[in-house]
Amino acid sequence: MFDNIQENKTFKNLYNGEWIVSKSGNTIDIYSPNDNSCIGKVQAFEKEEVNKTIENSRQSQKLWADTPINERASILHKTAELLEDNLEELSQLLQMEIAKDKESSASEIRRTADFIRFTADEGKHMEGETIFPDNFPGYKRDRVSIVNRIPIGVVLAISPFNYPINLSASKLAPALIAGNSVILKPPTQGALSALHLAEIFNRAGLPSGVLNTVTGKSSEIGDYIVSHEDINFINFTGSTEVGKHIAKVAGKVPMLMELGGKDAAIVLEDADVGEAAKQIVAGAYSYSGQRCTAVKRVLAVDKIADTLIAEMNCLISKLKVGSPLEGAQITPLINNEAANFVQELIDDAISKGAKLIIGNKRNNNLMYPSLFDYVTTDMRLAWEEPFGPILPVIRVKNTNEAIQISNASQYGLQASVFTSSIKDAFYIANKLEVGTVHINSKTERGPDHFPFLGVKASGMGTQGIRYSIEAMSRPKSVVLNIN
Repeated sequence: MFDNIQENKTFKNLYNGEWIVSKSGNTIDIYSPNDNSCIGKVQAFEKEEVNKTIENSRQSQKLWADTPINERASILHKTAELLEDNLEELSQLLQMEIAKDKESSASEIRRTADFIRFTADEGKHMEGETIFPDNFPGYKRDRVSIVNRIPIGVVLAISPFNYPINLSASKLAPALIAGNSVILKPPTQGALSALHLAEIFNRAGLPSGVLNTVTGKSSEIGDYIVSHEDINFINFTGSTEVGKHIAKVAGKVPMLMELGGKDAAIVLEDADVGEAAKQIVAGAYSYSGQRCTAVKRVLAVDKIADTLIAEMNCLISKLKVGSPLEGAQITPLINNEAANFVQELIDDAISKGAKLIIGNKRNNNLMYPSLFDYVTTDMRLAWEEPFGPILPVIRVKNTNEAIQISNASQYGLQASVFTSSIKDAFYIANKLEVGTVHINSKTERGPDHFPFLGVKASGMGTQGIRYSIEAMSRPKSVVLNIN
């Protein structure tokens, strides 16, 4: 079903229901992290083509806003069905394009289908309210406010490489069910997968122009599109650095932003250490640590640190390393630059006295899982987000020291607390400066109808299906005089 989106591995952009090429003829090569082979090319749109796309989206949104919500929901349900029908092909594409392991690739497709279905059904509950004035001092029941939620307009969705299908759909589906049109600007690495998703929405029956895609060099069109006067909302997932830049350039445009994290797992002396080790290893090394919600440091009370590290080392040593096409769990990082950065953090930690438990082995952009003990707060690894399969253990004397170190981070996405004391769990949870605290479980994004947010440098606004729909719509009040 995807033959029309490409020609000789040159992928097109979706514009007004059709797949088109750039007038400039310029393209961008996409290389597989697995073997550095060129697996496709995407269009390099220029500013004139961005203008045309935004105008088409603006015009198309007006008709889409008048489409009954039950019809919008029906299209989303069809999209979810088509996603599952094409699971095998899309899973293989994720393995090739972003080196995601096979199990995680299939899981991303299934989860995305579930997300879209739930969004479609939640959208049907976008009901308004009537408000009478006489409960406010000085007023009598002589008028009524009829309040409805209406779409914001044109939403710009900017998705990341690590979940190019799921984190594109998590922006598209809530925006669409709310009645907005959407321009999807996928990451360069991950664009092929995101364009396949766009075609599935297109095939499901979205009216022409309600979803358009834009690919191109961020240095040429990035600032231009985020600051365009006809973009009414920006939904971005990516690095804190880029997120701050977008916020500065875009000005007062409302935004949802999911940015970086340095999620801590705090392990107290009364924790089930074996279970904590399983949760932490799963949370730290899934998709080679290339997740904003990955466990990125362990704050372990010294009394149980030795046992915890031994348990984690045993689990880490069993992880299969290699190509996703061969069933590996630890797969190549997205590019050599990413691997170089992880190596910098490793070298800095070793030079300052950290103890290597396992790892520090590399083959180009394939980084073997690493675990460090005796990491201290003067090491970069204690504070910087590696986006790779590396985990530092910072030993702490007590609960309050763990809280202090966790809160000293510029990030505030999530944290985990492992303890058998519900009192201690809630004490720590209330003190941590993060969006979400998990008790006796790894940090993670889902379930997708839960609120998902970060504080400080980790984000802006609240996601989660209902929260995202509300963010990309607004209340409108009509006051009726009933005298």
